[in-house]
Amino acid sequence: MGDIRTQVMEIGFDNVTLGEAVDIAMQYIEQGKKCRVVTPNAEIAQLCKSDSSLCEIVNRSQLVLPDGIGVVYASRILGHPLKERVPGFEFAEALLDRLQNTGKSVFFFGAKPGVAEKAAENVKKRYPGLLIAGTLNGYYTNDQKVIQQINDALPDVLFVCLGAPKQEQFMALRGDALTPVLMAGLGGTLDVLAGEVNRAPELFIRLNLEWLYRLLCQPKRIGRVMRLPVYLLSAFAAKGRQKNA
Repeated sequence: MGDIRTQVMEIGFDNVTLGEAVDIAMQYIEQGKKCRVVTPNAEIAQLCKSDSSLCEIVNRSQLVLPDGIGVVYASRILGHPLKERVPGFEFAEALLDRLQNTGKSVFFFGAKPGVAEKAAENVKKRYPGLLIAGTLNGYYTNDQKVIQQINDALPDVLFVCLGAPKQEQFMALRGDALTPVLMAGLGGTLDVLAGEVNRAPELFIRLNLEWLYRLLCQPKRIGRVMRLPVYLLSAFAAKGRQKNA
C-alpha cells in the first residue's frame, strides 16, 4: 500500500495524516490483509535505541504512526519532516467511526478488569452502527486462552491496550495465531474511552502539550517524560553527524 516511510533515527514512520492512516487501515481490513499498527511516541522511540528486538517489531509493522509531538520535532530537526502527529487515541476514534455499518467488528483487549467492558458500552452509544465482538482485560497468565477467546469472537479488528512495549511484543509474538485482520497497539485508549482517564483539555492538545498535562496530573511520570528531551538531543546529535559525514 505504498512505501511512505520517513526514517527518524532508528524508526521508519509512515508519513501520513490521520485521515490517510485510517484510509490505509481500512484498505487492509477490506482486502483481508494482515496489518499490525504501532503508535510510537518519543518515549518508545527512545526505548528502541536500547532494545533492538522492540525496534525490529516496530519497523516490521505495516503501519507505524508518529504518536508524539517529540517524534515530529525530531523529524524536522533531521530535515525530513513528518506531515503531522497521529495520536493513537485519535486514530482509534476515527477507525471506530469508519467501521460503523460495514459489518466489521472490533474486540477490546487490555486495561484493568471492567474497563474494556465500560469502554464498549460508551462506544456503542457513540457509534451505534459499530459491531463490538467482545472484550477482555489485560490481566492474564495464559496467552493461549487469550488467543482462543479473541479468535472465538471472530473480530476483524483487535485493539491491544497493554501499554508499551508489552502490547507490541504480544502482537508480534501472537499475531500469526490471532485471526483479526488488523491489530493496533493503543496504550491507554480503553481507559479514555471508558471515562476512567480524561484526555488533556483542547488547549493542551492544540499546543502539543499533552505530555505536560499528563505530567501535571501524574508527577510520578517525570522519569518517562524526561525521555522526550533526551530523544530530541539525540536528534540534534544525529543531525550533526549528517553534516560531518
